[in-house]
Amino acid sequence: MPSFDIVSEADMVELRNALDQTNKEIGTRFDFKGSSANVEQKDKELTAWADSDFQLEQVRAVLTAKLAKRNVDVRFLDIGKVEKISGDKAKQVIKIKQGIESDLAKKIVKHIKDSKLKVQASIQGDAVRVTGAKRDDLQAAIALLKKDITEQPLAFNNFRD
Repeated sequence: MPSFDIVSEADMVELRNALDQTNKEIGTRFDFKGSSANVEQKDKELTAWADSDFQLEQVRAVLTAKLAKRNVDVRFLDIGKVEKISGDKAKQVIKIKQGIESDLAKKIVKHIKDSKLKVQASIQGDAVRVTGAKRDDLQAAIALLKKDITEQPLAFNNFRD
């Protein structure tokens, strides 16, 4: 029976490259001269450091621009609150979303069932598997989800006939 999986995974290699480019640009920009602004990565979490709130906004702007150039969707980023550290310094934790959360997975399954397509959707951990009798029905389900689900970037893989 034909099937495919709906997943949401950021390209970690491209994210790392964008992070390196961000730190390189921050190091060479005039408005960051003499500051300790940078972005660090630890597993699926980024931490942006800067000397002030304004600089932190600039660091985040540079990061999102570099991610966009590398075709990494910024909807993968879950931006946390700005925390004040000693003196005037500030930091911000940015989490990288991987996988589909249960609320969104339930919404996807409900949306597919409400569409009256002849396919079945089931939640498989942090992915959603869609099966159907015909390839055309599966392609219609993909088109439907691409059009209607915009909260998180979705990828469709493991398409099997």
